[in-house]
This record gives sequence, structure tokens and C-alpha cells, in this order.
Amino acid sequence: MPMLADPSKKYKPYTPIDLPDRKWPQAKYGDKVPIWLSTDLRDGNQALANPMTVEQKTSFFRQLVKVGVKQIEVAYPAASDTDFAFVRGLIENNEIPDDTWIQVLTPAREDLIRRTVNSVAGAKQAIIHMYNATCPTFREVVFQNSKEDTINLAVTHTKIVRQLTEEVTAKYGTKFKYEYSPETFTQTEPEFVLQMCEAVKAAWGKAGPGEDRIIFNLPATVEIAPPNHYADQIEHFCRNISEREKIIVSLHPHNDRGSGIAATELGMLAGGDRVEGCLFGNGERTGNVDLVNLALNLYTQGVNPGLDFSDIQSVIDTVTQCNDLPVHPRHPYAGDLVFTAFSGSHQDAIKKGFEAQKPRRRADPQYWDMPYLPIDPADLGQNYEAVIRVNSQSGKGGIAYLVKQNLHLDMPRKMQIAFYQVVQAIADREAREMTVDDITTAFRNTYHFGGSKYAGRLALRNFKISNEPSDDPDDSGDEAPDERRRFDGTISVDGVYRVIRGNGNGPLSSLLDALRTNLDLDFTIREYIEHSVGEGKDAKAASYIELVPNGDRKSQVSWWGVGLDSDIAGSGLRALISAVNSAIGDRALPELKLSVGFNARSGQEDVASLIVNSLGLELPRRLQTSFFEVVQRAASDSGGEISYEVLTNLFKKTYHFNNGDSGPAPFGLGSFKLEHVGDGSRRQFVGEILFNGEKKSVTGEGNGPLSSALAALQPFVEGALSIREYSEHSIGEGTEVLAASYVELLYELPGSKKRSAWGIGTDHDITASGIRGVFNAASSLNVVLRK
Repeated sequence: MPMLADPSKKYKPYTPIDLPDRKWPQAKYGDKVPIWLSTDLRDGNQALANPMTVEQKTSFFRQLVKVGVKQIEVAYPAASDTDFAFVRGLIENNEIPDDTWIQVLTPAREDLIRRTVNSVAGAKQAIIHMYNATCPTFREVVFQNSKEDTINLAVTHTKIVRQLTEEVTAKYGTKFKYEYSPETFTQTEPEFVLQMCEAVKAAWGKAGPGEDRIIFNLPATVEIAPPNHYADQIEHFCRNISEREKIIVSLHPHNDRGSGIAATELGMLAGGDRVEGCLFGNGERTGNVDLVNLALNLYTQGVNPGLDFSDIQSVIDTVTQCNDLPVHPRHPYAGDLVFTAFSGSHQDAIKKGFEAQKPRRRADPQYWDMPYLPIDPADLGQNYEAVIRVNSQSGKGGIAYLVKQNLHLDMPRKMQIAFYQVVQAIADREAREMTVDDITTAFRNTYHFGGSKYAGRLALRNFKISNEPSDDPDDSGDEAPDERRRFDGTISVDGVYRVIRGNGNGPLSSLLDALRTNLDLDFTIREYIEHSVGEGKDAKAASYIELVPNGDRKSQVSWWGVGLDSDIAGSGLRALISAVNSAIGDRALPELKLSVGFNARSGQEDVASLIVNSLGLELPRRLQTSFFEVVQRAASDSGGEISYEVLTNLFKKTYHFNNGDSGPAPFGLGSFKLEHVGDGSRRQFVGEILFNGEKKSVTGEGNGPLSSALAALQPFVEGALSIREYSEHSIGEGTEVLAASYVELLYELPGSKKRSAWGIGTDHDITASGIRGVFNAASSLNVVLRK
């Protein structure tokens, strides 16, 4: 049957209360925190398709105690043996804290009241909750009782409750409170409700102030009117009931119209003292009022509700497991999506809110003022990971926030726009929500950020930035001359190592020059931004670079890159390589080809590139120059061409490096040890030197391992040996890593010109690597031995 065109023919509107001087609209919200009663184990349980087991009810009870609920309606014990046994178990197993009241429900029937009172015998304190329905429909249709019959039913059975509880108190010492509910209160005539409650109060005969107050529960058993009407009904009752100071007015709203929360809050303004409800609003039909929602509404107004949801996830887990019902993803404070923004404008506002919140955290008081987030998720034990989630409707601000939260990178605005387009393309293609992992992986892949797994076609292996004094003859006067920078480094190009070098005003311009010279990549920097990541000794620098084609700073096309390094120069260089990777795509790059000698196309960088690829040795710049001269001389005999294999063997022979075919070098390292001498600042070399394969025991003392080894060799050599340059690096990774050392020795022999030579040593031990380099350099010098 379709909806009626005129529903007034079928449904009656509610009848407003004549209360022109109502006071509740002027009352201040939060002035009074209610007494909380959870009815999850009774009203909530009876609404479940599969009622809770004793084990589940016990788990739920413990969770309520942990949260801080001090009054818990645990059962309708006369309804089943299971409920009766559960109540007895709580008492006999000492599950009930001394400050917690358990409550049990009974209808107005003597046999059921008797069993209900027996169920709590021996408890420290308990509330007996009796009810009977009072509205016209129940009186006339369901029970066919008059008003007098309805009052007599409540009065008679209240007296029975009094008699039985007094007997249990005398026998077991149990302390009792009494609660009476005129069920269907909101559908009952207001004056008849007052008449009922006055009669019950008189029958109980023990209502007093403070702890002796009688509880009148005024339920919206079925919600039939707006929340303001419920507030009017509560205020009317509170104004007209006698001995108000001896009464606790308890509110028990249901949610049939979806306004249970509002009805309860307005009912509190109207005079309510106590609230009965369930966690997350479980209950018959559309549920009872939600205690979590009510409590956290107070909390967000700066009022301590007396309930602790600091670990709200554990509460959610308990409730869902025991009720076998999910918490809706949009449920206030508890749903999976309630702290989540998908909208781009919302995400941008939240991102800016978090940035503004940081300085406020250092203030006192630390007021929370955040767009779209009425409560700090951290107060509920939640993190900020789900605050911003991304789909095709999301904006750059939200995406930038997630990158900052998870990768600690605060992208410049223009880079946010560029990366937003990347994420949007993926979201449109996938037609689904983008997870945090999706976004961070997209970022890493786009900007080749995060290690070898995400490396682009170009990867910076190592580098050195050095100063080059200006050659400008006009640089004079009081001001120091400008210095240019020189970049020397090794990069991987499509998996092949290339040694490149360039000059510029700084590290970045030097690398741009090196890329232009060696790889025909001609770009310029349009924007550069940096910030720190972390603090103290663990701080790193994050750099962001926007590249455009050289000579076109207004280009509509640009490429962004990001770098992270403990060294600010390294961070910028990595950002530059990242941007270049974005720019080159699959463009073909110049291959490494060797042609040396007269009119040669190859320079010493190309020769050094071959050595690093074939032997893993990253030659210092002066060694590159020295070996290039050797190569040029060797190539002159073959018309300027030299093969990779010949060049590699030439290197091994020249520097006595792993060259087993040429016999033993003039000097070699045998076994040795290093000892501290004097005050511990000097070292002594004690060991064996191989002179053309013959072992000799030697000792020498110096400031360190290399100088002490050189001192051990010196007595056998005419003239003087000294170390001119030393550098080192690692080869390989993990357990197979080797140390590579490069030593340039200077040899001075009276009557002869000074000579220098390089030596290279490798070893698993860095000290042995350096000493081998010393002896190999000495072997290349053709020193004169003492006779």
C-alpha cells in the first residue's frame, strides 16, 4: 500500500503540554552530569536475535565496570534460569565492585518479584526495578484495566517489593534502592503519571533525601513526539511531583524518531537526574539512547562525564563481539569513518587545522580547535591515520597531509598539485578508495623515493663537492674572491655506473653541469625548497626541486623531485636526480664509449666509469687523472682505440691490484697487529712485510695505522716516503662487503726529483685495506732499497 496523501486520516499528532513558562530552554547544558545506568545486559540483550551467553554477559559486565558505569541493569532474572544464574554468578564470584550497584527488572507480579529479589540476595547493594504499563492503549486494550486498577497494581506490588527486600536485608545485609517505571510514560496522561508515582512513593514509604531517594524512571518506551515535548513532560513532572528532593528522575528514551540523544539532553535540562541507555544505542526496534554518544557530547563541551572511553576500540570490540552487531561506520565518535574526510576542501581545512594546532599544544590550556573534528581522536585512543582518506573526490590538501604524516615530507604547494594529479589518475582508473599504502607507494614510484626498490634510471651512488678558486683576474680588494664548486661523483645510468663531473656556483649547478656535459641532459631549477625532518642527531634534510628545460623558466611543463639525506647538499642532489628521472621518461641516453688518444672523444670520466663498472672501484679525482695519462700513452700504440678488457688489465698491472699474472709486487703485507703506545695516542705496527715475496719482521710507530706501517717500511728504503692523499669507500653489501682504500705516496730521494704514485688495497678489514694501499703505492714508486 502506498503512503497516504493525507496521513492525518491515519496518524494523530502528539498533544503538547500547556507549559508557557517552561524553564528548560534557559538551563545551561552540562551543569549536571547524570547518574549513568547501562541496560545493555537487560534491555539491550532482550533485543538481540541471539541473546548473550553467560560468558558474553560477564565479559560485557567487566567492560562496563572498566568504563566507569556505577549502576548496571544486569538481567530480568525471573525470565529465565540463564539470567538468574548470571546474576548469582556475579555475586558469588565477587565480580561486582563495592561502588557499583546492580539492577534487576521485574513486572508487577508477586511470584516474579520474589524470584527477582532472591536473585540479588547477598549482594552488597542492588536496585529492584518494577514496572507496569500506564498509557490508555495498554490499560484499555492490552490489560482492560481502569486507572484505579492500574494504580492498585503498582501500589500492591510496591509493598511486596518493600517486604521482600527488608527480609533480604535483615538476612544478608543487602542494601536496596527501589525504582518504579510507569511504562509508556510519554503516551500516558501527565496528570495520571503524577497520580501513579505519588501512590507508589507513599506505598514504598521510605523515600528520603540523598541515598534514600526513590527512582522514578520516565521512559519514552516508544518515541512518539519531538524531543522538546519529552523535555516539557519531564519539567511538568519535576514541577508537580511532591517531595522532589526525595526523588531521582531517571530518563529512558528510545530512538524511534531518531532523536533519542536530543530528547535525553533536553530532558536533562528539564530536570532529569539519571540516564538509562546502552553502549552505541542497542535496544528494541531502533534502540535505546546511546550512553557513549551522550557522555562524549558532554566531554566535548569541557565537562567530565564520569565515563572513560580512552580506549574506545576495546569498548567497540566487546560490544560487537557480545551483541554480534556491528557499530555503523558513521556512528558518532565510534564509527570507522567518523574522523575521516574524503572531500578535498575538508581535507585541506583539516591539514591547515593540524598545522595551526601545533603551537597551541605548547600553550596552557591546550584548546582543541580543529575543522570538522569536534573531538581529538587521540583522547579516545585513536590515531590520526584514518582522519584523511582518499578517493576520486579528494583534494591535494588531504593527499599532502597523508604524505606528511607517513613519510614526514611537507610538499610545496605546486608539488602537491602535481602529485594530486598522479593520485587522481590512479583513483579514477581503479574506481576505489586509495589507501595510505597506495598513496605512499605512488609517491615513491613517482619520485623514486625510498631506496633501491624505487630507484629510477639515474641513481646517485656517491659524490664529492670541492671548491675551485675563481680564475677572474679582477677578483681583488678587501672582499674574498667567489669560489666555484666542483661536483665529482658516480651515478648509475640504466644499471651502468658512470663517473661524471661538473662545475658551477654550488652543488646543484655543478651536478646540472655534469649531467649536461656527460649525458646531454639540459635542465635548470625553477624552484627549490627544503625543511628538516626530525630533531637532534637524527635530523635529516628534505629537499624539493622543480626542473624546467634550460632557457625556458616560464615553461608550462615541469618536473618535481624529492631528496632526503642527513647532509643538506646530498638531500638537494638526490632531489635533483629525482626530478631528472621524472623528466627523462624512457628517453635514450648516450652510451659509454671509449676512444682515447689524439682527438679522442672520451675523457677521464669515461675511463673511471669503466673501472667502477668492471672492478667496483670509485677512483679519487687525482687518481682518475693519473690513470688517464697511463691510458693515453697505452692507446697511442693502437691508433687511439683501446678495449675494455685491455684497459682493465692495464689498471691492475699499473697499481698491483689483484694482478696474479705479474708475480709478487716489490712490497706486500704479511701478518700484523697494531698496538697503542705511549699515552695511547700513537700506534705501533708489528708484523711482516714481503720484500719480493720474502718475509721480514718489522716494527714502526706513527700517529695511526698508515703512518706506523710506513714507518716500518722506511728503514729499508733510501730517501723519504710520505702520504699525500688517502680516501676509501665500501664495495658490495652485507657480509660480502669490502673496504677499498686509495693511497698516494710521495717519494723524495736526495739528488732526484720528487715522485708520487698511487696504490690501491681491498680487504674485509678497513685497516688492512689501507696498509695494502700503502705498500702497493710503494711498489709503484721503484724506490731504492738500502743495502
